[in-house]
Amino acid sequence: MIIAVNTRLLLRDRLEGIGWFMHENLKRITAGHPEHTFLFLFDRPFSPEFIYGDNIRPLVVPPPTRHPFLWYLWFERILPGILQKHGAGIYLGPDGYMPLRTNIPCHLTIHDINFHHRPGDLPRFTRNYYRKYFPRFAERSVRIATVSEYSKSDIASSYGIDPGKIDVVYNGVNEIYAPLPPEEAERYRKLHTGGKPYFIFVGAMHPRKNLLNLLQGFDRFREKSGLDYKLAIVGEKMFLTGEMEKVYRGMKFRDEVIFKGRLSPDELRTALGASVGMTFIPLFEGFGIPLLEAMRCGIPILASNVTSLPEIAAGAAIYADPLDLEEIADGMMQLATDPALRARLVKAGRERSGEFSWDRTSELYWNSVCRAIDLC
Repeated sequence: MIIAVNTRLLLRDRLEGIGWFMHENLKRITAGHPEHTFLFLFDRPFSPEFIYGDNIRPLVVPPPTRHPFLWYLWFERILPGILQKHGAGIYLGPDGYMPLRTNIPCHLTIHDINFHHRPGDLPRFTRNYYRKYFPRFAERSVRIATVSEYSKSDIASSYGIDPGKIDVVYNGVNEIYAPLPPEEAERYRKLHTGGKPYFIFVGAMHPRKNLLNLLQGFDRFREKSGLDYKLAIVGEKMFLTGEMEKVYRGMKFRDEVIFKGRLSPDELRTALGASVGMTFIPLFEGFGIPLLEAMRCGIPILASNVTSLPEIAAGAAIYADPLDLEEIADGMMQLATDPALRARLVKAGRERSGEFSWDRTSELYWNSVCRAIDLC
């Protein structure tokens, strides 16, 4: 069978959470199922690293989809004809998008629907597209995969979808992440923080990631504790960041905040391993891959007590209300001053992260695809 796959987010050196989900799953299922031909649909020139085997046929379908108007053009006007021309038997949308104007069975992965609950976080046209089309995508798809029980329940209740149509396919974690030897961690701190200990946040600077409250919580932690700690922010700016910049300028300890930008997996592994702990307190999260990366690097976690995060981190984190600056500051204080707690969280994280792997994810993902159409 010809399996068409939307691979728009396979971008060299620019993989985000959904891109990693695509990459890790597709390289495994294409290798494991040579009896099928996979038609990879790119919207711009692609990197050869994403052509995993001889049973992959890459196809560039312009134009690059950088705007909601172009999303509509690509999915509704161009893709249906492409699928028909190439004889696709099923379409896979690992990023949740699909063409509504096709009779081909469609399997989607909807990672979360944060835009349904927090529409103000997004630019107007993006917000309107998501809120108009994703409920239709969910209804028209033959089957849906999602990355947590929380997201499954949320999609089902918000869109009126039968929960039996939705499979939970937990994310995996890159095996490159591992604890850092103490001497390497000390060397990294000397080079990047003047030898000072630091907390770390990993994620795009998107409003729902709650950088506003993280920065203010860190300010309160510094003021209350008197401890000479820094805060490292790893990630790229996205969407509405003006308010965050205003809060940053008003911080008493803004000079102790380090913006690292995007890091490669190798660089991130080192930055995580040399830190005191991860401070990850988003307002909404469908899964939270940085939690698994922190667990594998052997660092404790302060996480939000909302959405999917308690499900994913379980006993490997302490939790705070993401809207409560005092709780955030107190959580940082616990990570900084309680070695017994840190040791307990590290041990629990090592055990918890062992329950997640991309091999297991790809198995669950393929099983979900097989439930959509008779492939197995």
